Amino acid sequence: MKKIVIDQAFWEIFPQAQIRCLVVKGIDNSTDPAKESYFTELLENGKQEAKQFLTNETFSENQVIQEWREAFQKFKTKKGARSSIEALLKRVNQDRTFFPINPLVDLYNSVSMKYGMPLGGEDLAAIKGDLHLGLAKGGESFFPLGAEADAPALAGEVIYYDEQGAICRCLNWREAQRTMLKEETVDAVLFIESINEEQHLRADAAMAELKKLVEDYFKVESSQYVLNRDNTEVGI
Repeated sequence: MKKIVIDQAFWEIFPQAQIRCLVVKGIDNSTDPAKESYFTELLENGKQEAKQFLTNETFSENQVIQEWREAFQKFKTKKGARSSIEALLKRVNQDRTFFPINPLVDLYNSVSMKYGMPLGGEDLAAIKGDLHLGLAKGGESFFPLGAEADAPALAGEVIYYDEQGAICRCLNWREAQRTMLKEETVDAVLFIESINEEQHLRADAAMAELKKLVEDYFKVESSQYVLNRDNTEVGI
């Protein structure tokens, strides 16, 4: 992968949006049983912090949930698709336990919950050509985690995509098996999407914490970028 490119069609739907990217290379993302308690505690702390975004007893009426549901109404979506942060907050609301998956995923999930922001990540080695965020033409191949059949993107759906198909459908709903972060991942890019000024402030704080967590744990340097309507691509 050489570039991250945000297509013009995306800005026409979300002109005030910002896409934050954190690129980290040369990591060992394998799980270490000796570090399990660290990640368990990190996820539990994120879960407790997330409760600040669930002040209304009616789950759907909480501000974070409302904002992303309204955002998803602006483009074509698969029936029932919700933002990744809604999925996490739903589990928080149900008081479910979060178990470690792998270091990068655990780090970004903890930050996602703490700041009420959608975060995701992809394996750079698995991306073919440039990584784009834009509108699907329809039919872009997509195999989500656990799927045995293709679930192609819909025409007009906001997706991350490369030369081989969709990487993440419905902006931040679900990622493809092909590019997901695995224990074998060495180089990765992590994303935070924000769509209004208040979210931008939380995204800044979330990215600062994510960068520190990643660099402290993996003992590497990372590079961060902010893409907006005036800055639509970045070389990696």
